[in-house]
Amino acid sequence: MLLTIDIGNTRIKCAVFENNMILYQGVFLKEEALKKIEKIFNDFPKISNSISSSVGNLDNDCFNLIKNNSDLMVVTPQTKLPFSNKYSTPLTLGIDRIVLMAGAAIQFPNKNCLVIDAGTCITYDFIDDENNYFGGAISPGINLRYNSLHNYTAKLPLLKKELPGFFIGNSTNESIHSGIINGVIHEIEGFASQYFHKYTDLTIILTGGDADFLAKRLKSTIFANSNFLIESLSLLFTYVQTEND
Repeated sequence: MLLTIDIGNTRIKCAVFENNMILYQGVFLKEEALKKIEKIFNDFPKISNSISSSVGNLDNDCFNLIKNNSDLMVVTPQTKLPFSNKYSTPLTLGIDRIVLMAGAAIQFPNKNCLVIDAGTCITYDFIDDENNYFGGAISPGINLRYNSLHNYTAKLPLLKKELPGFFIGNSTNESIHSGIINGVIHEIEGFASQYFHKYTDLTIILTGGDADFLAKRLKSTIFANSNFLIESLSLLFTYVQTEND
């Protein structure tokens, strides 16, 4: 069995795989990590390997727990990858973006792919049909936009994400919802249109915590898979193991 661990800015996503099938998946806050991961190992004692990607920090006790119970692979910019990294600053490329591109290269070989990860930030990453990765874009995610309007203005309230009733907001709250949600939707549609204009044969994958919320509201032909990163971790683990054999 394989344990995949995605360490984000505020939350950790874990999944247990056996023969490429997900047996368990969970999301929890960092302060819960030690107890949650310990329970995963207790519930799935056959876990022998693990792979982690991280854009945030995990304390030493958690890492020691994982390493003591499995053979841990930590994804780094030096990890053997199924694509050619053409990013001009490869050592600054986020590990989550590396994993997503690895998953795209493995799942959609020799295809133009745009992966949109709608999480804390919204990242856009592109790999071409010759498995070359060039980069993409980074913008604030939905919750960051709500927080920014509240934190950097004097009177705007802090709201939770909510689909606006109409694109013309008839109150301050509705105007905020319209500006943020419609703004994100138009942003994604705009990026998709740019890529489609240049690469007509294009596969777009939408993932991340807000993927399901956004997917039904997007007009573009987009494949939504909120589990794409943890699935990509599993695929990358298998790829590296195969390459090392």
